[in-house]
Amino acid sequence: MGGGYYQPGEKRAARVGDLFGAIAPRYDLLNDLQSFGLHRWWKGRLVRWSGAGPGCRVLDVCCGTGDVSLALARQGAEVVGLDFSEPMLAVARRRVTDGGNVTFVAGDALNLPFQPDAFDAVTISYGLRNLAGIPAGLAEMVRVLRPGGRLLILDFGKPSNGFWRAVYFAYLQGVVPLLGRFVSGNRAAYAYILESLKHYPAQAGISGMLHSLPIRSVEVRNLLGGIMSIHCATKAGGAE
Repeated sequence: MGGGYYQPGEKRAARVGDLFGAIAPRYDLLNDLQSFGLHRWWKGRLVRWSGAGPGCRVLDVCCGTGDVSLALARQGAEVVGLDFSEPMLAVARRRVTDGGNVTFVAGDALNLPFQPDAFDAVTISYGLRNLAGIPAGLAEMVRVLRPGGRLLILDFGKPSNGFWRAVYFAYLQGVVPLLGRFVSGNRAAYAYILESLKHYPAQAGISGMLHSLPIRSVEVRNLLGGIMSIHCATKAGGAE
């Protein structure tokens, strides 16, 4: 399964760590190639929907190489980018060139090192699918979010249209691993995407998990026919 990178249970975090450590130097280039550059637009949608701006404190969970964290900081927000992969964080820290109000820290998404109600918004892009415990990760993100604050989740989706879903899965199975092989020398790391997606509850499942938490509203925006999606959940309490 996914060349050994997809592992359920206790070994999940270690194998995901190995994966991102291996692909960190070429991660952004491969994202551009496999999405035809569309990932930048999708992340821009997430940043705009977050409402981040001056006076806003934002946590970017599973920040990777920091592109979303830096985009949030450019909106004037105070941003903390958190990831457990030191190779990915090393790339993110090198990208901070303008003295922007962003800090990158190492940490576990299942045990966030922050007090409750500490952030006005929490974002996670292409990270929820990789957590060893998705419900636990969602609960942690909601815990550190202030009442009335927004949690935004961008990740791969599962299109409801059967034909489009088959085309999409065929692309992830056939083309994306080849790009991984030729650009980074690591086919298995990109075969992992489809394998992890098969086990990911996607749009409907994540919405259901969010509704089990202290959340007052959940919106889902499908992108490109549902191959990607953004969930926006508002924490209960605060100004209605």
